[in-house]
Parts: sequence; C-alpha cells; structure tokens
Amino acid sequence: MKVAIYCRLSEEDKNKPDMKDSESIQNQKSMLVQYATEMQWEIFGIYSDDDYTGADRKRPEYNKLLADAENRKFDIVLCKTQSRFTRELEMVEKYIHGLFPLWGIRFISIVDNADTDNKGNKKSRQINGLINEWYLEDLSDNIRSVLKSKRDQGHYMGTTALYGYKKNPQKKGHLIIDEVSAEIVREVFNLFNQGYEKAEIALMLNERKVPTPSEYRQLSAENEEKAPKNKTAQLWRYPTIAKMLTNIMYIGHMVQGRSGSICYKSKQVKLKPREEWSIVKDTHEAIIDQELWESVQLKIKSRYRPFDTTTVGMFAKKVRCATCGYVMRSGVSRGVKYFNCRTKQISKDACTGAHTNINKLTSFIINELEIFRKEYLDKDKVYANVEFNSNQEDKQKLLLTQIGSYEKKSNEYTKVINEAYFDKVKGLIDEEDFVAITKEAREQKAMYLRLLDEVKNKLDSLEQQKSNLVDKKQVIEEILNTRELNKVIVDALIDHIKVGKNDRKTNIQSIEIHWNF
Repeated sequence: MKVAIYCRLSEEDKNKPDMKDSESIQNQKSMLVQYATEMQWEIFGIYSDDDYTGADRKRPEYNKLLADAENRKFDIVLCKTQSRFTRELEMVEKYIHGLFPLWGIRFISIVDNADTDNKGNKKSRQINGLINEWYLEDLSDNIRSVLKSKRDQGHYMGTTALYGYKKNPQKKGHLIIDEVSAEIVREVFNLFNQGYEKAEIALMLNERKVPTPSEYRQLSAENEEKAPKNKTAQLWRYPTIAKMLTNIMYIGHMVQGRSGSICYKSKQVKLKPREEWSIVKDTHEAIIDQELWESVQLKIKSRYRPFDTTTVGMFAKKVRCATCGYVMRSGVSRGVKYFNCRTKQISKDACTGAHTNINKLTSFIINELEIFRKEYLDKDKVYANVEFNSNQEDKQKLLLTQIGSYEKKSNEYTKVINEAYFDKVKGLIDEEDFVAITKEAREQKAMYLRLLDEVKNKLDSLEQQKSNLVDKKQVIEEILNTRELNKVIVDALIDHIKVGKNDRKTNIQSIEIHWNF
C-alpha cells in the first residue's frame, strides 16, 4: 500500500528554525512517518503546506495531492487530524466521502481516528467536519470583531497608506504626512478651488509626469514589497481627482470599513452603506485645512447634476472610446447632450479622442434594432424556437429515471466492497480473492458514478436551457412591443458600445454595438 502524507500549519512558529518548514510541521511529519512505517506502508510522498488555513482551497501542496490522488498514484492519504486536510464540511463530503472512495483511496487521520475503511465512524467524521466549519465561522467572527474594534479606535488597518500619507514606523496603526505626495494633494485641492476642472487638473499632472498614486506606491521604499504591480495605471484621470476631493481622511478623520466580504466563506466584496462605515475624527494630522475643504465641497455641490436615467443615463458606463477603451463621459453643450473621451483632455498624446451626440447614438442603435427585428425576430419563428419542444418533459423524466438506476447500481457495488471487506476480516476469503472482488466492484462503481455525473449534468443543462429561453422570450416580447429605447432594454441587450473618432472629410463615424447575445 502506498501512502501520501499531508501536513499543514496555519501560522509560522515565532522561533522558526533555519529550514523550509516550521518545527510543528516537522513534528507532524515525524508522527505520520512513524505511523506509516509501523503499518508497513510505502511512503509515496510528503505534501506540506506551511502558513495556510484549513479553508484555503488554493494551498499548493494540497492541490498537488488532489491531482495525484485523482491519478491514483497512491492508496492512502494520511493526516494528523481531519482538520489538517480541510476545515470545510463541503470539502469533507466532496473528497473524503465522495471522490476518494471513487478513486479507490482511503483517508486516515490519526488523532481523531478517522478512517474511511471504517464505515462506523462516518458520522463522527461528518461531526468533525461540522465542528471545524463552526470553528471557521467563529474564527471569522472573532477576526471581524477585532478588526472592527481597532478601526473604531482609529487604528489604520490598510495594507498601504492613503496617497499623501505614510505609515508611522514608530506607532503601529498611525498615519503621518508624506510631504512629497501631500504637496500634490494640496495642489489638487487648491487648483479645483481656483476654478479648474478635474480633467484640467489631471492634464496638468500628466504633462508634468507626476506619478499617479498607484505608481507612487510602487516607487515608495516603504511599500516596495506590498505595492500592487499595476503597469497600466499611468495617467491621472477624472475619477482619481474626484475621489481625492471628497476623501475626508485629508482633513484628519479616519474612514474605514467602506466594504466587506459577503460571508466568511466568500472573498467577494460588497460596498456597505455609509451608516456602517467606521469614522473616527482627529486621528492624524490633516493635509487640507477646514476652510479649504469646505470651500471645495461647496463648489462640488454647486456643480452636481442629478443622474439622468432617460437619455444619457441609460447608456451609463456602456459607451467606450474605440481608440483607448476608456469609458466616455457625458456632457451638455448648447442644450445638446453628448459623450466624449476625456483621455485626450488629461493627456494630449494618449488618445486621438472620440465624440458623439446622444441623438446620433440613439438613432444608430434604433436602426440596428430594426435590422435585427427584420432579420432575426420574425415573431412566429421566434416563438417556435423559444417554446420548449413537446418532448422536453419526457427527456427530463427519462434522465430522472436513469439517475435513480445509476444510484442504485452504485450502492450495490458499495455493498459488495463492504461485504468483501468483512468476509476478509472473518477469514472467509483470502487476500487475493478480496483484491479481485473489490477491484472489479470499484471499477463498476466508478463507471456508474461517471454515468451518474453525466446524467446530472444533462439534467442541469436542460433546466438552465429552459430558464434561459423563458428569460429570452420576455426580452423579445419587450423589444417587439416597443419602438423606444429605455434603460431596461439597453441593459438587457447591450454589453458595451465602441465609438470611434469622426472623420471630418467624410463625416463617417465608426460605432460598434457589442450585444449581450
């Protein structure tokens, strides 16, 4: 029997020896190697992840182990505890109780006595998985609580300091002014207060080749290792200036917790409402004085325009410059609404610029939709394609019948394997017969499990197809019953629109619509 040993440690030891793995990892290895030796198993390999959590699915050695397991390179996975392998109940069910038996691999953890060859302790393995899941949730809650407490006390928790500041090396969680970048912040506020537009300020900074905040972080020796290596953010842009002018951290108040993960098992982040932000006043030295700040905020408020959802607003963030790919901004000139690319305004050499008025853009899209209707949306043909074929329900019933049949067959071969094991223990069959019986049974079980997966995928595909067709029919109905554009139709049909520079000689302008279908 070939055994793969897996070790994991969540945190590095404080007194880590001069070696690749920590002392605790070495202790795990020693224990598992000794156990494998006593059982007279051949050690195929030792997989070790140091400084990784049990919920991290991207552990390098863990994923290497799973790949080797799928290729049947060993017969047993050996760990100190089940939680060393994973703390997620989902992964316990997927691998320990699902794929490992399918691949003919036995899972053993020494301390908590988990052994997939022992049917009697499956419930205890599941209970361990549930306890570990609760541990992850409690750990996440505790970490969130600690972070919230520190934020509420005004400690800065960011990986890198806000542009204009740097982390105080003498006091953890405290910001001090970085005079080089702070001078740029003061210049931006003063220029805007003097009446300059945000795009004009960006142009001035770009012409002087002032490093953007992200570039400055990369150049900063303090954040050299942690700075994001983003090579595309090379221009000051309108949103960068706009965000800077409304950030109250520049008047000495700490603002954190604007966003957070959806839950402890997901890394997806969502924005929080303002009332949930952590705001602590007077935590660090201000770069902008109160008088200048209030003057700038009044000017921003006086220039504010309500969001238009009827004309320009229905194309929000969908119109892009064909040359530079940047999202075009809206504007109004002599009562005419338009979109234009601001890249040329912030850097004269970065883009040739593109401009189109809203009436021209709307007319073009409506004409394209008319062509679409005539060529593709013949109502009778559309409904013939959208409606489910009469035999779809029969297909669904057949797939459900096959699922039941394959599950029954799989369970039968599981029973054969278990009975052979007990016959071997009782001495009713020898080792050679046991291997022969279980080998064939595992092969047959694997075949039916593969068939089961295929049928389940077909059933899922059928359900998804049905859902998509229903959604499509509703959109088609709306298109056929209207001759005017609105935000709902634009969002449903259009992914984005690319607008090229207008040729002054021919008055021809390239407009490309990228549809959602």
